[in-house]
Amino acid sequence: MCGISGELRFDGGQPDLALMGRMLQRLARRGPDHEGIWADGPLLFGHRRLSVIDLSDRSNQPMVDAKPGLALVFNGAIYNYRELRSELLAKGHRFFSDGDTEVILKAYAEWGEQCVEHLLGMFAFAIWNQRKQTLFLARDRLGIKPLYYSRTPQSFRFASNSQALLAAADVDTTLDPVALHHQLTLHAVIPAPRTILQGIRKLAPATTLTIDAQGNERSRVYWRLQAQRPAEPRTEAEWIEAVHAALRRAVRRRLDVADVPVGVLLSGGLDSSLLVALLAETGVRDLRTFSVGFEDQPEEKGSEFEYSDQVVARYQTRHHQYLIPNGDVLKRLPEAVTCMAEPMVGQDAVAFFLLAERVSQTVKVVQSGQGADEVFGGYFWYPRMTAETGSAVERFRRHYFDRDHAEFLDTVAPAWHGPDYTAALIAARLAEPGAEDYLDQVLRLDATTLIVDDPVKRVDNMTMAWGLEARVPFLDHELVELAMQLPPELKIGGGGKAVLKKIARGLLPDAVIDRPKGYFPVPALKFVRGEFLDFMREIVNSRACQERGLFQRAYLDRLLAEPEAHLTRLLGSKLWHAALLELWLQLNVDPATRVNA
Repeated sequence: MCGISGELRFDGGQPDLALMGRMLQRLARRGPDHEGIWADGPLLFGHRRLSVIDLSDRSNQPMVDAKPGLALVFNGAIYNYRELRSELLAKGHRFFSDGDTEVILKAYAEWGEQCVEHLLGMFAFAIWNQRKQTLFLARDRLGIKPLYYSRTPQSFRFASNSQALLAAADVDTTLDPVALHHQLTLHAVIPAPRTILQGIRKLAPATTLTIDAQGNERSRVYWRLQAQRPAEPRTEAEWIEAVHAALRRAVRRRLDVADVPVGVLLSGGLDSSLLVALLAETGVRDLRTFSVGFEDQPEEKGSEFEYSDQVVARYQTRHHQYLIPNGDVLKRLPEAVTCMAEPMVGQDAVAFFLLAERVSQTVKVVQSGQGADEVFGGYFWYPRMTAETGSAVERFRRHYFDRDHAEFLDTVAPAWHGPDYTAALIAARLAEPGAEDYLDQVLRLDATTLIVDDPVKRVDNMTMAWGLEARVPFLDHELVELAMQLPPELKIGGGGKAVLKKIARGLLPDAVIDRPKGYFPVPALKFVRGEFLDFMREIVNSRACQERGLFQRAYLDRLLAEPEAHLTRLLGSKLWHAALLELWLQLNVDPATRVNA
């Protein structure tokens, strides 16, 4: 797990070594164990390493294989690297290291751009082919690992976060109006290739991009998720056993492929608790687990310790529990925002940030339950959407959009007005072929688009801010492919995640299985009052906010007058959404603009 960066020049000039130094400085938190730079003519690679697999210097990056003339920077983990290594050895390849990084190099040498189809894991990487003078970039099937890029007439740059790209003076930092509509409508989800900034883009999941030294590009989608019933029907018992086996395999893969201890982020919910139970099923003992909680508000509890404690008691894990006061949350919010590659409104972003800080002092790798709700139908809005009538996008809009288009027009200044970009996007994504019914359409959209740029992005950014690698077994692509074939009743039946609840019965306390759905709460960011209200008021009333002129003043005044009265359909604070976006721009973009001017 690492931070990667690079620059390819098209104009005959040399890449900027000083710029690469600044880019790596902004990636340092992702990789505290080693820094490396490598150059070849128009190409410059940079890398910050978090040592997890093959801790020796032989796996430092950038990694160069002189014989085929290849160089690589890689972020992620390849869970089948040992199997691939054996296969490649049989084909005559020879290895100088023992990790997964070199396996990618050899796989590219053997299979070319089709190498990605052989990789099982989470990854974002770039390979420079010295002989062909081409740069090859790839991202994993479900977009677990990030890959951002910027392009000018002179060069192409890429990095693991937008902050590294903003170290350059020539990045266009004007807001993208389409992305702005997504940001304020789709719960801060901005699907690839867009970001909130015009000059920064991101590689889509399951996509490769090849660029030559003249700047010519070609891309390829190498995997598409289908959501249809199988040709051969299965009984409920057969489905349960198949999912159970796939889950055991997914959690075991993410435990075994590491040369350091692996823990579990244990929230107390079904998903993370099930990870603990499944690891115990496979024979793991003395597992390290970690929980975090926050101060209660009258409307909502700030911790799920009553449930995580029961799982700890049953499996006798080596448990670490942290209760973080609101004062610490408020004090650390700006720091967390500077670690967001894009503005993230989910209240659990800061929770992951503060938890990861503490967990990183004990382990380098954890498993997380992210993705289970999206893949197995755990959220309350899925049955509501299914029961609705009307067009596909209208059924979705009524239960998910943070704002209807009319409210968006009321939210932002007229300069940012335009068509209902988000409705058009969602309608197109839902209509893509390969989904059997409406629920299949929605869950596929969630797994391939929404989760990528919401919870999965949060987990990556907030854990990697502390050099902590988070692995997500519920997003094992083979498990996801299987889950997408499940009949609807095994997803949204029984209050959601029916198949997971059936697997968990007997493995977990009934209280954990039958509890109401939790959401990793930070109540102070939902029910905004006191010091948190003062904090947000200061942001939206700041000179920077007024001069930017993004939001309509009357709209902000309404939010400030009654912050707790303005919640989204997903129960997020609209004031926090506005304040977060403005704060992200102030902390990440405005300094870059000033420095680079």
